[in-house]
Amino acid sequence: MWGGFAVALAFLILTVTNASWLAPNPPGAPKQIAHRGVGLEVRGSWEEDCIATRIAEPTSRHLPNTRASILRADRMGGWLIEVDAQLAKDGEVVLLSDTDLACLTDGTGAVADTSVEELKTLDAGYRYTADNGTTVPFRGKGLTIPTLGEIARAIPVQARLMVHMRGDDPALADAVASALKSVGRDPQETGDGFYGSAAATARIRELYPEVWAFTADNARQCAADYKTTGWTGLIPASCEGGTMLIALDEQALLWGWPNRLIARMTDAGAKILIEAPGYAAPGEIAGITLPEQLTQIPSSFNGYVWTDDAFSTLPALIPRFDNRNQQEIDASQAALERRRNAQ
Repeated sequence: MWGGFAVALAFLILTVTNASWLAPNPPGAPKQIAHRGVGLEVRGSWEEDCIATRIAEPTSRHLPNTRASILRADRMGGWLIEVDAQLAKDGEVVLLSDTDLACLTDGTGAVADTSVEELKTLDAGYRYTADNGTTVPFRGKGLTIPTLGEIARAIPVQARLMVHMRGDDPALADAVASALKSVGRDPQETGDGFYGSAAATARIRELYPEVWAFTADNARQCAADYKTTGWTGLIPASCEGGTMLIALDEQALLWGWPNRLIARMTDAGAKILIEAPGYAAPGEIAGITLPEQLTQIPSSFNGYVWTDDAFSTLPALIPRFDNRNQQEIDASQAALERRRNAQ
């Protein structure tokens, strides 16, 4: 009898301690992070081989990491626009997802071995094809590789960047900071974020102690640790002042989800980021690709959602910023149906 009473009491304490409905309703709404702006659907993982030869039929005129793509994602309501930053030969930061120029452009060699002047002569859309090279819809369209400084100067003051530092060298973080400083941009004031390797993010935190900077692996570790110890009501050390990365299909495994967990993470000065279910390469984040995935997130969630198809998911959440023309809408709907049928 006493054993049963103790179990019942423990269950009651755990239930009350982790009851989401007893926590305050958090203010705000989900905030989407647009992966590489808007533009392309990639068949398979973004991180497998070269994306240029694995794109689906384009739904817009935009390519990842290009000026128009980044600006369009901001105008459509992206809370942060993710860009891929890497160092050129002369130490300037350029935005390109692949380190091998032969993947996306009409150039050859590594980005790190090429000067910005040389990079600017390349066609950034040269090799993109959805039909094994029969057509190349972005070739000769005047698309170029932008520098981080150019984008930071071009985006509106209120826009926010999520800079993916694609490299282990802390010098990349210094170069990123220098590029932002050159245009008078302070990421601690604008709300920019950073992620990448441990070395690069650690250096960014030294330069900007108050900025949001994280590694995907550490953010997943925070979620794993909380699943184990969150029943106590305490936030693990791996989450303090950090980031929790939660897969869409693992929300129910988190103690006090959503409101109680949100309150705990807020008190710990930490952020919550939701990614798509399934596999993501180490150090990378998997974005949602279907608007209906947003309905799987609790209405009270006010954290961040990573999206790989901002062109479709941004209008689903913020329809008043939908500036797509009818042709783009029809192409997006057709792409969504293909994606759904493939699952």
